[in-house]
Amino acid sequence: MTPASPTLLVMAAGLGSRYGGLKQLDGVAPTGETIIDYSIFDAIRAGFSKVVFVIRKDIESAFRETVGARFSSRITVEYAFQEPGRGRTKPWGTAHAVLAAADAMQTPFAVINADDFYGAQSFHLIAQHFAAGSSDNAMVAFPLRNTLSPFGTVSRGLCELDSHSYLRTIRELTRIARDGDRARNTDRDGHVTDLTGDELVSMNVWGFTPAIFPELREFFARFVNEHADDPSAEAFLPNFVDEQIAAGRARVRVLQTSDPWFGITYREDLPRVAASIRALIDAGFYPERLS
Repeated sequence: MTPASPTLLVMAAGLGSRYGGLKQLDGVAPTGETIIDYSIFDAIRAGFSKVVFVIRKDIESAFRETVGARFSSRITVEYAFQEPGRGRTKPWGTAHAVLAAADAMQTPFAVINADDFYGAQSFHLIAQHFAAGSSDNAMVAFPLRNTLSPFGTVSRGLCELDSHSYLRTIRELTRIARDGDRARNTDRDGHVTDLTGDELVSMNVWGFTPAIFPELREFFARFVNEHADDPSAEAFLPNFVDEQIAAGRARVRVLQTSDPWFGITYREDLPRVAASIRALIDAGFYPERLS
């Protein structure tokens, strides 16, 4: 039996608090395309047949009229909605974003952030993983130093692999900053973790099957019960994965890419991202206009 074409789940409900606006919809290319446009373009080339955008209701119209409209004739486009919930101003995090799209996931699927550029190889690696018939989950990993911003701290999932390139543990560090040629994370309690920059990190490029959803629902319900009174608490997808691995309920194949990563955390990142896109166009990796 031929494996079903995978689905792309794009997490695009974030508030962009450090950026100061809807970075998901800001153009980064000479002809106005967004980072999401490049991800969808690469996913189509890799064989994905559907894209599901996880967004907030308040940006639905703007999203449908821009990103959604550009690709609706080339790939099936659907929407799922992630709302903060009563008493909160920000969404419940990446684990909740994936859960919000559960009803739209009938095939193996990749999960990505809307504001990160991952490169074509990331989508090919996930598609090839599922085309081989594997029931394992997957993750595309990047070297930490290639994922830092010069303008402030970033959140990354720090990965430890076993000898067979399966994920052993993943730990979410939420305040990583450059430190010369190295990096360091300072947690809420002031504890400092020194990092070399060579560590492999998750940038939320995941490959899952719909079989994860019962466990994900249980994980999120437990998280909400434990953090109901904390308006800033977020249920991170790497924490769910790490828990599943520790309990022996999941295996995650780590796929390493040599493609460049770049993303938008701060508004000051925009010129650097635009220059990187321009260089890839000039090198022939992308056409001048995607559609």
